[in-house]
Amino acid sequence: MLKNLQSTTTLYNGVEMPWIGLGVFKVQDGEEVVSSVKAALEVGYRSIDTAAIYGNEDGVGRAIAESNVPREELFITTKVWNAHHGFDSTLAAFDESMEKLGLDYLDLYLIHWPLPSKGQYVETWKALEKLYKDGRVRAIGVSNFKIHHLESIMANCEIKPMVNQVEYHPRFNQKELHDFCRKNEIQLEAWSPLMQGGLLNESALVEIANKYNKSTAQIIIRWDLQTGVVTIPKSTKPHRIAENVDIFDFELSQEDMDKINALNQDKRMFADPDEFNKI
Repeated sequence: MLKNLQSTTTLYNGVEMPWIGLGVFKVQDGEEVVSSVKAALEVGYRSIDTAAIYGNEDGVGRAIAESNVPREELFITTKVWNAHHGFDSTLAAFDESMEKLGLDYLDLYLIHWPLPSKGQYVETWKALEKLYKDGRVRAIGVSNFKIHHLESIMANCEIKPMVNQVEYHPRFNQKELHDFCRKNEIQLEAWSPLMQGGLLNESALVEIANKYNKSTAQIIIRWDLQTGVVTIPKSTKPHRIAENVDIFDFELSQEDMDKINALNQDKRMFADPDEFNKI
């Protein structure tokens, strides 16, 4: 399952999704994102995760176009932003993202947040269903959705999400949500797996890292994969981009997995999806 950087998990619709991708949140459009994506592709990454609100889809598209990697080997994700919830506006937002990315089809399209104040995520999801049925995207999913948001989609729509991308790290392992997603064949994906660097000096993780002669970042990313969670660590530094995925030559023991699990505090570092209403 976890042999190398090209190892994949199979979504319930049969699409293969890489276990590791490069996240480009807060990576500046232009040379910074272009060089970051190119560095990742050269190392062997095949999954790139962006979003309309990141403002760097143009740069991601340029890096893809300038790389020598065949399109069919890539797995590209982007997301519809809160301002574009609703059926027609979601379809228009998708077209705009595709133009910026310069792609004929997308691998994964996500609703970025449920945006409860607007109450349109079910309608937005139906737009994603249309894009999926029309063959414009290979898989559809959500981001930052809690169990009750997922249940609402499953009760009112034809297709259930294939992926749920959420805040997930050793301090916030979302066990109940993870169990729900596993039971319903929804692949959980971690954003901010390193808690924006906030866990890199955690003593328990440093101790485990020393044991395996790895960095704490590598330990956390390996923990993600061994818990069955897709992960998209972000970096703009080529040596870090490479280091983050040098994790296929060891396996964490159950004892060490338990120690990492024990770090959970059920505390979000970022916004609660029930309260986040930024447009």
